Amino acid sequence: MKATRALPWKFLDEYRGSAFKGEWPTLPELFAISALRHPDRACFTVYEPGRISLSYRECLEMVRRVARKIRALGLGRGDKVAVTGKNSPEWAVAYLAALTAGAVIVPIDYQLKTDEIASLVKAGDAAVLFSDEEKRPEIASQCKGLRAVFSLEASGPDYIYGLDAPDTPVFEDPKEGDLAAILFTSGTTGTPKGVMLSHSNFVADCLLAQGNLPIYHTDVFYALLPIHHSYTMLAVFIEAISVGAEIVFGKRMVTKQILKDLKEAKITMFLGVPLLFNKVLAGIMKGVREKGIVVYGIIRLLMGLSGLIKKLTGVNPGKKLFHAVLDKASLATIRNCISGGGPLAPSVFRRYNQLGIDFVQGYGLTETSPILTLNPTDAYRETSVGRIIPGVEMRLLDTNESGIGEIAVKGPMVMQGYYKLPEETAKVFTEDGWFKTGDLGYLDADNYVYLTGRAKNLIVTEGGKNVYPEEIENHFQLVDEVEQVMIRGYIENESTRSEGIEALLYPNVERFSSSVGPDWGAAEKRLKRAVDEVNQRLLPYQRISKVTVLRERMEETTTKKIKRFSA
Repeated sequence: MKATRALPWKFLDEYRGSAFKGEWPTLPELFAISALRHPDRACFTVYEPGRISLSYRECLEMVRRVARKIRALGLGRGDKVAVTGKNSPEWAVAYLAALTAGAVIVPIDYQLKTDEIASLVKAGDAAVLFSDEEKRPEIASQCKGLRAVFSLEASGPDYIYGLDAPDTPVFEDPKEGDLAAILFTSGTTGTPKGVMLSHSNFVADCLLAQGNLPIYHTDVFYALLPIHHSYTMLAVFIEAISVGAEIVFGKRMVTKQILKDLKEAKITMFLGVPLLFNKVLAGIMKGVREKGIVVYGIIRLLMGLSGLIKKLTGVNPGKKLFHAVLDKASLATIRNCISGGGPLAPSVFRRYNQLGIDFVQGYGLTETSPILTLNPTDAYRETSVGRIIPGVEMRLLDTNESGIGEIAVKGPMVMQGYYKLPEETAKVFTEDGWFKTGDLGYLDADNYVYLTGRAKNLIVTEGGKNVYPEEIENHFQLVDEVEQVMIRGYIENESTRSEGIEALLYPNVERFSSSVGPDWGAAEKRLKRAVDEVNQRLLPYQRISKVTVLRERMEETTTKKIKRFSA
């Protein structure tokens, strides 16, 4: 008889009433509980190049010291603290310290331009900023009202680890329902949307997700993707500290460096986006092919057999069978690979599992903290984005004849709303309180979710980046030769179902007209050059990869807005 696994959040009962009160602890309380349970366990680690690590006890002391400094500035419950920088232990300490002080953290994408970062610091009403030294002075100069600006690097003034810890009056600690973070979506033009997530949003999502995927204090997580993003923030950072696991901070998105880190740090939990996993798998299979056609054929046969055994019995023979292959690829210590942030080809999912790695994918949005579904490692379905995690209610709106509809959800992980945007908040909720994800899909009888498309305009690249068409379209407003522009996604790779970015352009015909009519050749040449110019101003993941020059105007509304899906 199969043993019943204890609920992952059961351990909280021992601390309820002493370390915290209520249904869920706050994030600082959750971290403090892990420090009680595993005080000497490595918490935050970086290799530069030697290993530098802080234990949970040392991290808790550092977090509380920085929190006292924040409180000494007069900040407390509900005030805002911004943090921006590359992944680092200092970034994590700033995050936890702000929350421990009772403040709200505003994490900002460090890859944005400096003026865009400054704009989000202001939009989030931040009173204090923590930043890497490279951009700190310029951000500070553009945000005159800040009470303090601290450096996340030892080379800068007011380095976070060197801050004094004055005695301060006691501030009221945050409550589980209080706002914990404002996460700005990728949009950087117009009014940015700040997703408001509470302490209970994060903690509930973190622990409930473990109902589908267990993690342990002996795990070593790899924080490679930007930690400001909800995916890494929850699935790596918060998940790890909830159980007392170690977090190793990756410094560079370079394959050689990644493989070195994986092996040296003995990573067990490797989270990434499809683009990264596709590259790693391609490297593995290339190495196998180089052994010759006979060896390649035998290994592929064994992979198929391994995958079949795992599917039928739950036993994972691949780990031992392909140990040498995995060790060469620096994956021998990996317990789980988790893919999120974009579409993953079922064939990639299948091959990792055949090789003996428990490879899963999930689904969620920033507005849902973000995890809604995860594929259990012992009952995964390759074409599904996972089974609904405990605590999530899901229904489909406006279903068609195939049972496909817009996914709507309820649960303790659903956001409080968009910061200072009540009208935008109202748009994404039904009258009876269900959050509309904007994604189309269906459910099977076992509560596994299958995505079929997007109801909104959002483009998700293979690297898991969100691209908003309107952002790119705005770059063409001052290009006189362009009369109309529409940016949309297209399927760039049929096998991975990943999206590229296409520009549909209609020229200002008068600029290219002559006595014999429009010179379409000249128009096409100029418009393609305009795309090249715009691409130079965009972030790499936003760049246009396909250009279509139209000879007829796109259909417009009465307010001169292009009917986006009419082209």
